[in-house]
Amino acid sequence: MSTSIRISEETKQKLEAVKRDDETFDELLDRLAVTRTPDDVEAMAGFADEGIGEHMTQTHEELSESLEENSRR
Repeated sequence: MSTSIRISEETKQKLEAVKRDDETFDELLDRLAVTRTPDDVEAMAGFADEGIGEHMTQTHEELSESLEENSRR
C-alpha cells in the first residue's frame, strides 16, 4: 500500500539534495526519520568535549545554508 504526501517544491529540492543516487524517496524518508533515544544520543556524543552544543549549532547552520544554496541551483 502506498500513501501520498504533499510537500512544497522547495522541500522537494532539499530532499533531492540529500537523497543518495541509489535511494528511493521512501528509503530517504525512512533514513531521515530514524528515532533516537537519549541513550543513543549519549553514546554517539560520548567522545565529545565541552562546547559540543555550540559546535552542533554552527554545523547545523552551515548545513542549512548549504542546502539552501543547492536548492537555488
